[in-house]
Amino acid sequence: MSELNPNFPGPSAIAEMSERSRDILRMIVDAYVETGAPVGSRTLSRKLGMELSPATIRNVMADLEELGLLMAPHTSAGRLPTEQGLRLYVHGLLERGTLSSDEQQRIDTQCAALGRSLPEVLEEATSMLSGLSRCAGLVVAPKQDEAINHIEFVSLGPGRAMVVMVTRSGGVENRVIDVPVGLPPSSLVEATNYLSARLRGRTLGEAKLTIQDEIAAQRTQLDDLTNRLVETGLATWSQGSVGGALIVRGQAQLLEDVQALEDLERVRHLFAALERKEALLGLLDLTEGAEGVQIFIGSDNELFGLAGCSMVIAPYNNSEQRIVGAVGVIGPTRIDYARIIPMVDYTAKVIGRLVG
Repeated sequence: MSELNPNFPGPSAIAEMSERSRDILRMIVDAYVETGAPVGSRTLSRKLGMELSPATIRNVMADLEELGLLMAPHTSAGRLPTEQGLRLYVHGLLERGTLSSDEQQRIDTQCAALGRSLPEVLEEATSMLSGLSRCAGLVVAPKQDEAINHIEFVSLGPGRAMVVMVTRSGGVENRVIDVPVGLPPSSLVEATNYLSARLRGRTLGEAKLTIQDEIAAQRTQLDDLTNRLVETGLATWSQGSVGGALIVRGQAQLLEDVQALEDLERVRHLFAALERKEALLGLLDLTEGAEGVQIFIGSDNELFGLAGCSMVIAPYNNSEQRIVGAVGVIGPTRIDYARIIPMVDYTAKVIGRLVG
């Protein structure tokens, strides 16, 4: 199942369209996905076996253009779907394909552990997705729950504090949290000492339930303000972004659809964003709480609007059914949605089983 984005025209827009309009929009998008070229009324008339005259089809196309679903790149040219037209097609008219047994077998084989580490498997899965989809593949790896060596609360001024955590491997992470105005420095020291004693040598996940139970049972010997500070710190770490490292492979595939210098400049913007990765990781947080595949088309997101690209992405769960990462592809807006959506969906399920 795919999630609807805020820019989706909605079921009412589809219901208000005649069957003829839906069929013609579907045919134009299918042809656009296949060729990337504008589609004319005579071409559609031939595909329909002359059931409708070119003049009738032109009238329907004009209506669809007025609705913002089609556009004419040049005077007297055929029509292309707009981003709005693509969204309506993907979320309301698309007949999703199914993976062939060979494609399923390839995904199963490429994602099989076979003695490899999880990062190696995810690297292979990213490259495999890129190859199968002819797009850029991406995987957000599960965040590693490392043992903690040190945790500390540092005042940043009235109402703000930073939580600094150092893992056993030497990694340092910090988060800024809101604290009650007027919180005395002694509360920060007490919270630091309390958490350090319970977290040192253990992962946050291992210690979290114990700490929450102690607070609930009032066994912490901490005052109310300090208890609230500890709870805020724990909640902030638990609500971190989905997954950890972002793996992207096959960016060169995005160059295959470049047809002009302005297209190249847009793709260069996207390449720069993929190198930084922060924008994508922020977008991937949207998968948290979502079910199934999500589709972002063009201006659904600023990152893709600049590059004229789409992203098809699905979260994957661990054995506790908690979302720990995501898998997907980035390609031109005319990617083969019918084929790629089930591919991403299936890969996410396979990786979820491996994560355990």
